Amino acid sequence: MRTPNASVPDLQNKRCYCINTQAKANDRMTSRERWTVYPLLFLALGLAIRAAVLPAENFTTATIQGLDATRLICREIVVASEDGTILVHIGRVMDGGGGRIEVKDSRGVEAISIGTGAEGREGRVEFFDDQGTPSGQIRGEATD
Repeated sequence: MRTPNASVPDLQNKRCYCINTQAKANDRMTSRERWTVYPLLFLALGLAIRAAVLPAENFTTATIQGLDATRLICREIVVASEDGTILVHIGRVMDGGGGRIEVKDSRGVEAISIGTGAEGREGRVEFFDDQGTPSGQIRGEATD
């Protein structure tokens, strides 16, 4: 029940009432409400702490020991040695071609490549000498 007070005017009866701020026994939070509110509260706190402690730029590269997947979709795969030398590169041919696999020696010099040409669909296997210059190739003609 409301009690008269000067803080909230009642325009019809021209009396003032204030809202009772003391909690009654039946105004307590139910178990169902607690199971809803508290997990959301902890989720919000956890997300806020995570955003403050781990900025988004930390998630551009992940270092893991193993990956077991049925299917992997990516734009490029690079295998590098401990010193950063690229040994295998799997990706797209520049200038709009298809896919290409490049295998390099321990110095990072290209040894063999398998893929398609930039201008068409023909497949090819290219061989390279000790300096990485092309020394031969096997080409296949595409039949459309």
